[in-house]
Amino acid sequence: MSTPAPNTGGESLFVAAEKIYPREIKGRFVNLRRAAVWALLGLFYVLPWIEWDGHQAVLFDLPGRKFHIFALTLWPQDFIFLSWLLIIAALSLFFVTAVAGRLWCGYACPQTVWTETFVWMERITEGKRGARIALDHGPWTPEKILRKSAKQVLWVSFALWTGMTFVGFFSPIHSLSAAVLHLELGPWEAFWTLFYAFATYGNAGYLREQVCKYMCPYARFQSAMFDRDTLIITYDTERGEPRGARRRGSDPHAQNLGHCIDCRICVQACPTGIDIREGLQIECIACAACVDACDAVMDRMAYPRGLVRYSTQNALEHKTAHVIRPRIIVYGALLTLLIAGFIVAITLRTPFGLDVLRDRNALYRELADGAVENVYMAKLLNKDERAHDMVIEVHGPVPIELDPPRIVAHVEGGAVANVPLRVLTRDASLPTFGFEVTVRAEDNPSLKASSAARFIQPGHKP
Repeated sequence: MSTPAPNTGGESLFVAAEKIYPREIKGRFVNLRRAAVWALLGLFYVLPWIEWDGHQAVLFDLPGRKFHIFALTLWPQDFIFLSWLLIIAALSLFFVTAVAGRLWCGYACPQTVWTETFVWMERITEGKRGARIALDHGPWTPEKILRKSAKQVLWVSFALWTGMTFVGFFSPIHSLSAAVLHLELGPWEAFWTLFYAFATYGNAGYLREQVCKYMCPYARFQSAMFDRDTLIITYDTERGEPRGARRRGSDPHAQNLGHCIDCRICVQACPTGIDIREGLQIECIACAACVDACDAVMDRMAYPRGLVRYSTQNALEHKTAHVIRPRIIVYGALLTLLIAGFIVAITLRTPFGLDVLRDRNALYRELADGAVENVYMAKLLNKDERAHDMVIEVHGPVPIELDPPRIVAHVEGGAVANVPLRVLTRDASLPTFGFEVTVRAEDNPSLKASSAARFIQPGHKP
């Protein structure tokens, strides 16, 4: 095998990415995307400040080991529910992608949402597309320094606010904001605030479309969820070609031209800098900026809209498009079952947990009065917010009892209590049998939990 010759020509092996300046456009999809940005940013920045039943509405309290989601409080023992939610979210993404392509990327992805916000601040301080290009390529003047500085002040302030809000989902936002104002942040809060602020500043301010093109794995495996009936942004080649410039109002057919006037406004409007006329590409985030841009040109030329539009490959080829198809049915059925199961599981979720462990030091012990005793350790978990006095009882196929007969354990909210249990029986008819240990709240008998255990007597055969 021959060794390739080293690069001695002074040429770089890598080409620096050129900055993309998205063109300002208007249209229904632009308005929809802006509405999504306002709604999602509003949720992100407002949710931590909402109070619910005496606590922060959404708070993932890691030191306290409890997660508040409005009226729902989850503990580490409820990790299955958090995993369940993540599975629902992943399957929802698959379902939406199979139906309508990369709608998540174009309208709801955090990278898209924050990039839209940073570009908006850039437009405020540096002007529209042409002015920004001229500013970047021009010499450093007092005006350029002022505009660039103003942009950086907005970017850094917004990034720091974003970092503090992110940490506010894990540390109470009121105490966190007070600590920020008094410069008394703890080391971990300070680290994650600055880390998330830096990530927001870098990703949304500078990397932008590079994240979508090279860093996001979703762009790589999305094709596995696409088929010929998936709704994607397409260019109607049959109608648009051959493309070429012409005067407004001229008949394209008389000039042997299609409807595309090759103005490249669709390329200028694209936040990732692709040409949709070259076909579907992994860089396309389905934001539909090119659709609005092309529709505006078609209106000016008095041509029908839809040269660039949401469509499917089958529809473009004049074949029958199928909305309901096997993968949609499978994704939809699984998603429905998961959501229904989650609702049922949350509804039936008991605030108490009980686990009964046998004492391994001895199988049983015979007492002087003829009774047989087994010893257990009961682990009581109180997943409620307030403390409860828990009454422990046992029930079996033969008469059994606790020693002492009444055991009441006080368990604080979110705490675990270990209670030793001595279970006795004087009925030797069964060498071994199963019985049930139940625990109920003394102030509310409907709050209860149970666990199975086995009782062993002298006649037991291992």
